Amino acid sequence: MAGLYRTVMDTFWSEYIWLPPNTTWQDIAPDSSSHIQHADYRHLLYPLPMALIMLSLRYVLEKYWFAPVGISLGIKNTKPKKAPPNHVLEKAYTTSKKWKHKQLQGLAKQVDMSERQVERWLRLRKGQNKPSTLTKFCENSWRCLYYTSSFVYGVVVLWNKPWLWSINECWNGFPHQSVTSDIWWYYMISMSFYWSLCVSQFFDVKRKDFWQMFIHHIATIVLMCLSWVVNVFRIGSLVLVVHDSADIFLEAAKMAKYSGYQKVCDTIFGIFTVLWIVTRLGIYPFWIIKNTSIDAPKIVPMFPAYYIFNSLLCLLLVLHCFWTYLILKIVANSLNAGKMEGDIRSSSDDYSADSKSQ
Repeated sequence: MAGLYRTVMDTFWSEYIWLPPNTTWQDIAPDSSSHIQHADYRHLLYPLPMALIMLSLRYVLEKYWFAPVGISLGIKNTKPKKAPPNHVLEKAYTTSKKWKHKQLQGLAKQVDMSERQVERWLRLRKGQNKPSTLTKFCENSWRCLYYTSSFVYGVVVLWNKPWLWSINECWNGFPHQSVTSDIWWYYMISMSFYWSLCVSQFFDVKRKDFWQMFIHHIATIVLMCLSWVVNVFRIGSLVLVVHDSADIFLEAAKMAKYSGYQKVCDTIFGIFTVLWIVTRLGIYPFWIIKNTSIDAPKIVPMFPAYYIFNSLLCLLLVLHCFWTYLILKIVANSLNAGKMEGDIRSSSDDYSADSKSQ
């Protein structure tokens, strides 16, 4: 069994797949050079306990900082009213979350209630598990704090790095590039955050694009891990700093909305929309992906793993396009309504909206 495992691992981590021609794993080992500090794959275990610390820090901040601030802003921690116990309706609810008019008529006869009473019960049942506004405010506050801190730290770290100003420097000397301590912390903290999101996503406010977000988190972690192992951390650091910038304003807009400052919310959301399009559909594809797809092959010899990295980068771009579609829908609805009515990655619509569409 051990021999089979070793054979599978040796095949998977083939130098032919993951490294440029004429390069071995020994060549980029942490102790292979006295003047180049290559990335150590064993350090990829550090973000796992760091993610637990991240979750603990989030719990403390939400309870002792964000929640008191939210309450001081007038945000109530009231929980939705619960539907009265009803075995028949509970069974119908767990079977399906959408009901047609004939189904409502049948349920009304079964429980000796009017259709309107059945509608109200189903609406209450669907809403009773939704988190309070204060809970959503605390969640967005945590993310806003993290994205702000991460973006500022990323800019500070990369400011004196040559590849920020000339992206081709990401490939000069590759794969023999040293990992400085500031880049090490930038990578480890970022990976721990995404690992924490993979866990907290199952307990946070349920979003319409739950699985798209989950794929995004996993793709990000896989991309970061592989880029670390193969020493492609320079381009990875640029991807991180580009992604963090717009998310700050998204979370801030939600915080303003939950606090009741609609005009502030609209202003911040407008800034977010512009910044999102500039970074996710402008800088990311036309600076980063353009470099990895067109310029990099001219500087370094190609190898199979290159196509894996580029495919994952393109997968993130597809997700960006999907979210841009949602953003533009919200912008269009906001212009019609006079304020931001939607919410990107929002929880599912309530039952009343579903029933009206039948």
